[in-house]
Amino acid sequence: MAVHFAGKRYWLVGASEGLGLALAQALAAEGAKVILSARDPARLAEACGKVPRASAVVVDVADAVSISAAVAQVGVLDGVVFLAGVYWPMTAHGVDAAQLEAMCDVNFTGCARVVGAVLPAMVARGAGHLVITGSLSGFRGLPGALGYAASKAGVMALAESLYADLRGSGVKVQLGNPGFIRTRLTAKNEFSMPFLMEPEQAAAEMLALMKSRWFKASFPTVFSLLFRGSQFLPDWLYYRVFASIKSRKPPEARVKER
Repeated sequence: MAVHFAGKRYWLVGASEGLGLALAQALAAEGAKVILSARDPARLAEACGKVPRASAVVVDVADAVSISAAVAQVGVLDGVVFLAGVYWPMTAHGVDAAQLEAMCDVNFTGCARVVGAVLPAMVARGAGHLVITGSLSGFRGLPGALGYAASKAGVMALAESLYADLRGSGVKVQLGNPGFIRTRLTAKNEFSMPFLMEPEQAAAEMLALMKSRWFKASFPTVFSLLFRGSQFLPDWLYYRVFASIKSRKPPEARVKER
C-alpha cells in the first residue's frame, strides 16, 4: 500500500539543521505540513524559511514543561519524528559527569519525554506515526563513545519495545539508524568517517523508511553490516578487534542536532 504525506501534519523534533532540516524539506516536497522544533529560536526561524508551509515551535527536550507546552501548541498530529541529540566524544579515562548526564538526558530521556507526551493521543485515536532516530553506534559499545553510544542504544531499545506493543494498534512505529552525516559538527571530527553521507542522502533513506512497511532501516547499508554483524561476535573477539581503535583526546564539546 502506497504511503502518502500530502496534507498530513508531521512534527520534527530537532530539525533546525542537518538530517532534521533535510527531512523536513523532503516531507514538505511530498505535500506534508511540517512543524519544526529545536531549542534555538533564531536557528529554528532560519530553518523554517527553507521549508515550504513550515511552522516553528521552540522546545527543549530536556525540560518536561517545555515539551508539554509544545505538544499543546502543535495540536493533533499525524506523525512525530524524533531527531534531537547532544554529543561529546568521551572515553572512560576522561569522563565529564555533566556531559555524560546530558547525553543520556537529551538523547534517551528526551526521546522518552516526547514519546510519553504524544503517544497517548495516538493510541486513543488508533492512528499515528512515530519515527525515532537511532544510530549505528547504538548496536554495541564503542571506544570513545561513552554516553552517546549508550544513549542511542537506549533509544533503539525504546523503539523496539514500542513496536512490539503497538503492532496492529494503528500506530506505526519506525526506527532509522544512520551512520556519519556531513554537518558543520562532523566536519570537526579528527578521525576517518567511512561512508560519510550528505544530509539529503540520509533524509532520502529516512523518507524511504517512512514510506515503507518496514520497522527499521540501518544505513548506509554496507557500513551498517559492520555494526549489525558485531552483535554476533563473542566478547573476546569483539573487544580485541575494537581495542585497536584508539580514541584521541576529546576535542571541544560538540552539539549534534540532526
